[in-house]
Amino acid sequence: MMWNSLTKIACATALMVSLGSTVWAAGDARHPEPQNWSFDGPLGTFDRDALRRGFKVYKEVCAACHALGQMSFRNLSQPGGPEFSEAEVKAIAAEYTVTDGPDSYGDMFDRPGLPRDRFVSPFPNENAARAANGGAYPPDLSLITKARSGGANYLYALLTGYEDAPEGVTLRPGLHYNPYMAGGAIAMPSPLMDDIVEYTDGTSATVAQMASDVTYFLSWTAEPELEARKETGVMVLIYLTIFAGLLFFAMRKVWADQH
Repeated sequence: MMWNSLTKIACATALMVSLGSTVWAAGDARHPEPQNWSFDGPLGTFDRDALRRGFKVYKEVCAACHALGQMSFRNLSQPGGPEFSEAEVKAIAAEYTVTDGPDSYGDMFDRPGLPRDRFVSPFPNENAARAANGGAYPPDLSLITKARSGGANYLYALLTGYEDAPEGVTLRPGLHYNPYMAGGAIAMPSPLMDDIVEYTDGTSATVAQMASDVTYFLSWTAEPELEARKETGVMVLIYLTIFAGLLFFAMRKVWADQH
């Protein structure tokens, strides 16, 4: 029994070492600076303009490698989100090709996307994704701000934190230095550069602005019901406050009658 346990520990250790290019000690990462997000706090809400710009950044930059598999196109029109019109959502969905079927002959076929469809992955499977990215697997971004410690602050810091490796640090070919990534090395090159997208509202597309906007968007995809949840929480607190007040005066009345 002890030998089996030691064998498992040895195998696990070997696996960690073999994955050294992607598995790093969390303590090596620089702590992200807190940002002023409009959705923070008990009354926080999403900035609609930022969500729309963030979707554009995701679509034109991030979607080349990263899936958004937990979201459907129709989510873009729901309250609390970017709130695109139904016509806009239909147009966005139609830009994608979706594999559907089987048809009456038992064959799969391609068709334009519909609002009910989920966002289309850039790769047909994980192996294809790794082959296109030097062995690294680009994570699905649907829940990325929930899956990473630091949430929105971490994502913003990562996107704006690329820099030259410090003296004495040597990276393997294909890796890039980012102090906010555990271990300092990341397979993804810096995805943003000034004016890589053109905002239709005239906002200057700096790296910091795009990083902020796409962080807003991905914070929303991770928790699309955030505003509804907070509104419900506020109503519950108001109800409980009123109920507590009624109980207090009722108790005073009861005890006053006793005396």
